[in-house]
Amino acid sequence: MKRFLEAGEFVTTHGVLGELKLYPWSDSPDWIGTLPCIYLSAQGGTPIVPQRVREHKGMCIIKLPGVDSIEQARGYLKRTVYFDRNDVQLPPGRCFVQDIIGCCVKDADSGRVYGVITQVTHPAANDVYTVRSDTGEEFLFPAVAEFLTELRVQERLVLVRPIPGIFDQAEHGDTP
Repeated sequence: MKRFLEAGEFVTTHGVLGELKLYPWSDSPDWIGTLPCIYLSAQGGTPIVPQRVREHKGMCIIKLPGVDSIEQARGYLKRTVYFDRNDVQLPPGRCFVQDIIGCCVKDADSGRVYGVITQVTHPAANDVYTVRSDTGEEFLFPAVAEFLTELRVQERLVLVRPIPGIFDQAEHGDTP
């Protein structure tokens, strides 16, 4: 599993004193403020300890050390921010989205393999997994308790009990 995970992206500046708006890729923008440091590389590198982090309208406003003007802040725009998974203690039963991507999706009862999770989106109250079969077909699977039996990220396995037809549409030429 990757050690450094994506926390969000700097999308714009905030004010004229070098603050940046971060679009958080987490359950809550407040969570970003709990991180002891952030990184600007997927490999880690030099840790940056923000001077301030605050939530504002679903975004994070971050003041980085040495960034004191709007001109300096512009150099960080469109950059992805990372955190060290070792700095975070997740509650029992929770995992990082990054750890779900690449997991094999298998029927909990029949053992049929449906494919591999290639993407996790959050269009509404529940996550939706994009599952790609070995033939390249893609299916959208709602990650709700009724259908999601077990998530075993350490084993790279997701056990499901899908509604009939959810993984069969493309095979039978059905259209939604």
